[in-house]
Amino acid sequence: MTIQIGDHLPAATFSVLRDGVQQLTTADVFKSKKVVLFAVPGAFTPTCSERHLPGYIAHFEDFRKRGIDVACMAVNDAFVMKAWAEHRHVPEGMLMLADGNGEFAKALGLDADASKYGMGKRSKRFALYADDGVVKVLHVEAPGEFRVSSAEAMLAAI
Repeated sequence: MTIQIGDHLPAATFSVLRDGVQQLTTADVFKSKKVVLFAVPGAFTPTCSERHLPGYIAHFEDFRKRGIDVACMAVNDAFVMKAWAEHRHVPEGMLMLADGNGEFAKALGLDADASKYGMGKRSKRFALYADDGVVKVLHVEAPGEFRVSSAEAMLAAI
């Protein structure tokens, strides 16, 4: 079942690369915070690299001015997420969360099978706004689309 507005985010663990691979839990990321989490099917993929992530980079300070943290998630490993962040000049403070085995995406009901494209199990493209771990806004893209999960759409929704 897909997560809904009003639901608490499920417990999960993400990996980040900071002085080696470190683990962050959903509590570390969301507890007592306002956070926009956007998920992409894969780091370095065309729409993700050329449109989705750049929008959040461009509007990072707009979210911060509203007291909202920003996190990007992909079903990739922490090394790939770190390399992608460096390549795209992600601002310090934007979390680049690796959901390496897709467990968080699956727990949200937002996992996707991209095996026919040689990409295995991934996350659907989505964005959510959570306040203290409770989903307040949820925008899930239709397959092949990029509209409702953009930084601009999330700023307008919150």
